[in-house]
Amino acid sequence: MGTTVLAGALVLFALLVPNRLERLGPEAFFRLPAEGILLAGLLLAVPPRSRRLMSVAAGALLGLLTVLKFVDMGFYSVLARPFDLVLDWILLDDAAEFVRESFGRTGQVLAVVGVIVLVVAVLVLMTLATVRVTNLMVGHRAVATRTTLILGTAWITCMTLGIQIAGVPLATKGNADFVNNRIEQVQAGLKDGRVFEKQAAVDAFAKTPPDQLLTGLRGKDVLFTFIESYGRVAIDDPAMAPQIDSVLKEGTNSLKAAGFQSRSAWLKSPVTGAGSWLAHSTFLSGLWIKNQQRYRSLTTSDRATLGSYFRKTGAWRTVGIVPGVRRAWPEGKFFALDHIYDSEHLGYNGPYFSWTPVPDQFSLEAFQRLEHGKKNRDPIMAEIILASSHNPWSPIARMTDWDDLGDGSVFNQIKKEGTDPKEVWKDPERVRTEYRHAIEYSLHSLTEWVERYGTDDTVLVFLGDHQPVPTVTAGSTSKDVPVTIVARDPKVLDKIADWNWTDGLKPAENAPTWGMDRFRDRFMTAYGPRGD
Repeated sequence: MGTTVLAGALVLFALLVPNRLERLGPEAFFRLPAEGILLAGLLLAVPPRSRRLMSVAAGALLGLLTVLKFVDMGFYSVLARPFDLVLDWILLDDAAEFVRESFGRTGQVLAVVGVIVLVVAVLVLMTLATVRVTNLMVGHRAVATRTTLILGTAWITCMTLGIQIAGVPLATKGNADFVNNRIEQVQAGLKDGRVFEKQAAVDAFAKTPPDQLLTGLRGKDVLFTFIESYGRVAIDDPAMAPQIDSVLKEGTNSLKAAGFQSRSAWLKSPVTGAGSWLAHSTFLSGLWIKNQQRYRSLTTSDRATLGSYFRKTGAWRTVGIVPGVRRAWPEGKFFALDHIYDSEHLGYNGPYFSWTPVPDQFSLEAFQRLEHGKKNRDPIMAEIILASSHNPWSPIARMTDWDDLGDGSVFNQIKKEGTDPKEVWKDPERVRTEYRHAIEYSLHSLTEWVERYGTDDTVLVFLGDHQPVPTVTAGSTSKDVPVTIVARDPKVLDKIADWNWTDGLKPAENAPTWGMDRFRDRFMTAYGPRGD
């Protein structure tokens, strides 16, 4: 009897469990599932041989749906969207790599083994449970038939009258809707390649002669800098806004004292929670790179990026400071970077900070030492990735004297004094606090570098790549990130006066909001002959 009850509970769980953690409350399981009632009727009606095959198939299907719902829970928790059955398989490998880099090889192995065991267990147990419940119904056919008819009538009544419990409809067809949404998602994913190919074929600057490209920036060092997970929540959330506002005001004032002016607005990222490379490629290519399929198509194409156009002029040396890259990165050639400095080539001999291989302050100092500080050099266009604000935000580096950075060994003690990510992630409020600290550190690193090393020829464009995970955004569905342009030469900012961006490092709430894919063309127009 106990095993039968457990089998029934497991089948009911599979039918009713939602695919989002925030909906996983008691009210979710006090509902009438249309699929369960229909399945019971079919199993009672078919011949014995067909019934056994149907019950096994139904159990396996319920198991697969349950596994997919579990995967969705993870994706919603990190990316604020469901798992894409066509385009997201590669992200599972990235997730395993993230676990390894954050919690070590042992943590990765345990996580992978745990996932495999869970998937197999769900499939096997769900199939056995469905067969057992089917046998129970057949053994008590009269009672089962009456019960099925009563439940079917109750479902129709509740659906017609819209009866709810705690705001949740008592009658549900959630699994049917879930499957239908997945079918539509797969169809859209299969068509997306053709849609993207047409979009990528359009480039307003493809035939522009090199001597007419970026004429308004000739002689300037142009630095495109991405701050990991620097999203709108850092500026708008009441729990973080006062501290971040203070950092941005301090940065605005200190830069102004050093002769720099700044303008800020918002960009809408194609991703949230993770997927930085998709945001970077969107910003640089002028195309909406919302999934891995588009990213692969882009990076194997001849589409020109901002780096391509700077290189095409022959007036800039293009370099990349990419401390998050720790293995072969063939896509780097696509972004037209003459030289790439990854985590192994910045001269850093300090510790990792969870996922972050190199603290932001050191990455910027390395850029100064390796490229920006050299004498008698050509102007530089640099793509700089600041990774200290990358999830899990524990432990976090802190600012130290620039002259004491050395080879990074100074960060060993700083890491020892930092927080433990396993402890931090037990409390969402601590996660949010550490996220704020990480953003503060990245902003301080960047603004102090400009004060210390910026010149009349420095043009800094910095932005967030995406919003942080839902644990931090606390229900916000916004994909907005701040973007700022900093320059000492007033002519640089005069060329974007008609953009109506906000003065300073902090964009106003009603500042313009563009899709991140629109920046490239607007930037090149403003600083090309038409903008002169």
